[in-house]
Amino acid sequence: MKITPGNLLQHELIGLRITVVESSNRNLQGLEGTVVDETRNMLVIEDERKNLKKIPKAGNRFIFGLGGGVRASVKGTQIVSRPEDRIKK
Repeated sequence: MKITPGNLLQHELIGLRITVVESSNRNLQGLEGTVVDETRNMLVIEDERKNLKKIPKAGNRFIFGLGGGVRASVKGTQIVSRPEDRIKK
């Protein structure tokens, strides 16, 4: 099934391009990279320099690149759960 903004929350996030557009931590705003791991409360992002950054889901707003120029904005609180539980919902 193709990932769309409407069904993004039911899909795997690993491998998607991501940008932190709003954050309670000013140092995280504007951070871009690729999601390489996900836990219940965190996303691990690899930036262009191959550095890994752990970003809390709660307190942030993300834009995910879905391919073909399609982007989706998601509040971190919408994705706070274990990946395997979120996909089942």
